[in-house]
Amino acid sequence: MRLSKDGGKTYRDSGERELSAALPSFPAAVRTCGRDGMVRTLCLDLDVSRGGQDKVDDDHRQLRSWFSANEVRWIEDQSPSGGRHLYVPLNFGIVFTDAKEFVQALAKRYTSIDPGPHENAATGAIRVPGSVWKRGGFQKLTMSLNTAYDIAKAHRNKWPAWTKLREDLQEELAAIRQRRTEPLELLEPGETIPRTGGPTALKPNKEYTARSGNYDTSKYNSPSEARQGVLASAAAAGWALTDVQRLMHQNIWAGMVAFYSRYSPANRAKALQRDWKNAVSYVQGLRKKTEGHEAENDTRHKSYTSPPNTHPPVLTLLPQAKSPAEYEYLLNWRNALAVYEHSLAGSRAGLGIRMLLRAMGEAASKAGSRFIEFGVRSLAVATGTHETTVARQLRDLASGEIRLLRLANEGRGVRADLYELVIPDQYLERAETRSWRAGKLHALRPVFRELGIVAAFVYETIEQGDMAPTGAEIARASRLSPRAVAQALELMAAWNMVNRVNGRWEIVTDTSLRALAERFGVLEAIGAQLKRYRAERVIWHQWLTKRALSREPILATATDDYPYWQYGGPPDEEQTIAGLVYARAS
Repeated sequence: MRLSKDGGKTYRDSGERELSAALPSFPAAVRTCGRDGMVRTLCLDLDVSRGGQDKVDDDHRQLRSWFSANEVRWIEDQSPSGGRHLYVPLNFGIVFTDAKEFVQALAKRYTSIDPGPHENAATGAIRVPGSVWKRGGFQKLTMSLNTAYDIAKAHRNKWPAWTKLREDLQEELAAIRQRRTEPLELLEPGETIPRTGGPTALKPNKEYTARSGNYDTSKYNSPSEARQGVLASAAAAGWALTDVQRLMHQNIWAGMVAFYSRYSPANRAKALQRDWKNAVSYVQGLRKKTEGHEAENDTRHKSYTSPPNTHPPVLTLLPQAKSPAEYEYLLNWRNALAVYEHSLAGSRAGLGIRMLLRAMGEAASKAGSRFIEFGVRSLAVATGTHETTVARQLRDLASGEIRLLRLANEGRGVRADLYELVIPDQYLERAETRSWRAGKLHALRPVFRELGIVAAFVYETIEQGDMAPTGAEIARASRLSPRAVAQALELMAAWNMVNRVNGRWEIVTDTSLRALAERFGVLEAIGAQLKRYRAERVIWHQWLTKRALSREPILATATDDYPYWQYGGPPDEEQTIAGLVYARAS
């Protein structure tokens, strides 16, 4: 089953776990298609939003009569919203495309059916009896449990029953096949935004949304906004409307097809055309604003890595790197970090700050020095965030009232900014008198890019505890809400990362965090991130070489190949934390 961490909006791979006797505490769904691409139970979702309660009840009665007339056995349940699910178990497997075609055809006859659960082989899922509903209540079985069990296990439907259903649905199946084999009304290319060098590929996240129908719920509040984001990205890439329509017609962009499934076939083309026009207008307006903003700016050098250091350097006698005194200072700084984190409790943005400070502490521990020279890109890899977010967080930390970081020297050329870990005066006594904490500081380990930063802090709390803690003790020590901790524990228990023994949580040492990261595809994402950074580093070095060889000063302009004024140059790869991410196996 797949557990939804966002209240029933999405059911991601990371939420997948084995079925258990314990009822999940938040919405859960099961996949409709096996990993082999075969479907063994047809799932019909009668949705109240597609015609109202009366339509659902009417379609429900007709489907029951139709199944009975064709000697088909089924299982049914009902949602607190009034919607219904009908399940037709088969004692054989049918290919995903046949199941998708059948449910889409059945939806033409019984229009309250939402074919979504069978429209994506990778993500198609449906909530089953017993699942928590997102607005309270449960998906309730509306028949005898013994009968349902008998149908699901002992007397599943055989091939003749499936054949009867398809034969009775020939007209609707023909319409579905015709819609796929014959092009829909051909739209005009529509207005395009030409690009120098021709159209380019979409951003990977937009391509993923278009293919799968999944989208970032923190960025888009609804499927309508998500599909508009895809169209805006296509318009900005120089595409024509016919390019989008072709991918939808070929079912390559199955996610976009699903986004427009709420419209009838006759109105779908009009809706697409209207959305495309809005997308083009949006991109044109955005570019006008950008051009106007660039015209107002001069060509002065700008750096978003750190603010200028206007304070004169202070000469102090410091312990040498990797000396016992320097390691003692870093342990005291870690105590100061623990005190400082009290001020960040309850803040979502504070979680990112806490993880960035851990990355800085980890780097300092490995270098044996309080001075750290890592670019924002290296820290972005270590914390799983965007480099501009890291740059903003560094500025805030170095300019706040309570500072655990100090900008010791600004980066120049290929050198990154140099930061010093400092212990604030108000924390000095507590930092030096508290006992040093056991265990290592970790940046965001790769697996937690998928499982989330909350799970990372919960795992760390269990890992570094003197004894196996309870859930309440984890919440207090990690400064997270009990609900967030409970969800993180349930998620990690599903992947056998932690185990509960006598009410206390322990780390399962046999489970490899690296292996899980590989399963989630996180290492591939990190590799793509590093590849992009290497390409940017080459361009940056080329620009530096060009400036060094030129007899005339080269100033920043809006037409430069690389907008170097927005970023500091990434350091050499052997100096980055990125290598540590790959080297670390757990």
